[in-house]
Amino acid sequence: MSFVSSRESKIDRGPTFYGVLAGELYGNEFSRTVGHFTLTRRIRRYQANESLSAIGTMERIMFKTDRRIFLRSFAISAGALATTQSLAATPDGHAAGYDVSPASDYLKTVPRKSGDPVVFTTSLDKGPIKATSGGWAREVTTRGLPIATDIAGAHLFINAGGAREMHWHNSAEWAYVVDGHCQVTVVDPDGQLEAVNLGPGDLWYFPKGHGHSIQTLGAAPCHAILAFDDGLYSEHGTFGISDWMSRYDAQALAQAFGAPAEAFGQIPKAETYIMQGEVLPLDGPQARAARELEHGRSHRYALMAQKPKVSTSGGALYVASAKEFPISTTLTGMVLKLKRGAMHDPHWHADANEWHYVLKGRTRVTLFAPDKRVAVAELSPGECAYIPRNCGHSIQNVGSEDAEIVGVLDSGTYHESYLSDWLVKAPRHLLANNFGIPEKDVANFGKKRVVISAPA
Repeated sequence: MSFVSSRESKIDRGPTFYGVLAGELYGNEFSRTVGHFTLTRRIRRYQANESLSAIGTMERIMFKTDRRIFLRSFAISAGALATTQSLAATPDGHAAGYDVSPASDYLKTVPRKSGDPVVFTTSLDKGPIKATSGGWAREVTTRGLPIATDIAGAHLFINAGGAREMHWHNSAEWAYVVDGHCQVTVVDPDGQLEAVNLGPGDLWYFPKGHGHSIQTLGAAPCHAILAFDDGLYSEHGTFGISDWMSRYDAQALAQAFGAPAEAFGQIPKAETYIMQGEVLPLDGPQARAARELEHGRSHRYALMAQKPKVSTSGGALYVASAKEFPISTTLTGMVLKLKRGAMHDPHWHADANEWHYVLKGRTRVTLFAPDKRVAVAELSPGECAYIPRNCGHSIQNVGSEDAEIVGVLDSGTYHESYLSDWLVKAPRHLLANNFGIPEKDVANFGKKRVVISAPA
C-alpha cells in the first residue's frame, strides 16, 4: 500500500516540480542560489520512499511532519540568505527604514523638460472695447489669459467732461493715472465721503464694496491702468448705480428716497457706464471742492512724487505697499523704469503674483515657470504679463529707448527675493558644489545685491 493518495500519485514529482515549488515559495533567485543539488537529493530520497510497497499510518504521519519541518527550515535559510545578499549588494538606491544605500546608477544632470512653454503674456490694448458716450475701457481677465487666475487688468479712458458712474466691485480696484487729471469720489461702508483730485503718477485704491466714481478734470482726457485682486473681477461682481436704479419703477424709488416719483422719470433705463457731460475746469469750483481724508484713510497716493525704492545707473523702481499707502491692503503698486539695455535682475516674489503692463519701450521677460519650463516673451506698449508667485523672472529693456512698466503684486506686503542674494551670501564651497566647479571659480560670482543692472 502506497502512503501517497491516489490523487497525489497522479502528479509528476520530479526535480522540476520541486524546483518550481521552491521558486514560487521563495523566489527564483533563492531557488537558483540555495543548494539546488541538496534539494535534488532530498527529492530523490522522497521518490525512493514513495516506491515502498507498504508503510504504516504512523510512518506516513511522521514523514509528513518531517516534510513540514524541512520546508520551515528551508524558509528560514532563505530569509538568512536574502539578508546576506542585501548586505552584500552593490549600491542601488534602495531604502527600507534604516536600511538605505546610495544609488550607483544616476543622472549627471536632469534633462530639461520639453514641450510648449507656458503662455503668460497678452495684449491688453487689443482686447474687446466697451465704449459709451463718455469714454471706454478694455480689460484682460483669466478668460483671455488663463494663467492670470488672481489678478485682472484694465485700461480706462475718459473723455474731457466724462465720468465713470458711481459703482463698486466684489474685488479691490487699484489704478495708476497715466495722463490727464480726474477727481475720484468715494463713499465707504461707514458713509465717509472722500473727494480727491489726481494727476499723472498718482494712484487710487478702492477696497471691495467702496462705492466710487471717476470724473475727468480739465480740457484733456484722462486715462489710467487698473488692476483688480480677482482674475474674474468683472464676472464676479461689478455693480453700477444707473443699471441698478433702472430696475425699479418710479414709485418704488420715490418711496425709497422720499422724493416725488416725477423726479425719477428721466433716469436712464439701462447702464450708462461712462457718461459724457460738461467739461469741468481743472481749477474750477468742483476741483476746489475736493476733500481729502487723512493719510491712513485716503484712497489717493502720489507715487511718483516719492523717492524711488531703488535707484541705479540702470533705472529706478518705485513701490507703494500698504506700508506707504495704508488703505492698499491687498495690492502693492510698482513702477519700473529701465534705461536702454538695463535689466531688472532675476528675482521672485514669495507671497504674491505679479501683473504688469508696458507703458513705453520694448522689454524681454524671461519666466522660470512652475513646471520648470522657461518661457521668454518680448512686450511692446499695450501688452501685459502675469508672473505666478514664486516663479523666477527678469525684465530687460531690449528697445531703442527707455522703458517704463507699471504693475501690481497681489499682496499689501512687498517682498522680493533676488538671485544675486544667493550668489553673494551663500558659502563659496556650497556654490562650488551646486555648479560642480572649483571653488576658486565662484569667488567672483557676486559681491553685492543687484536689483537693476546697467548694460555691460
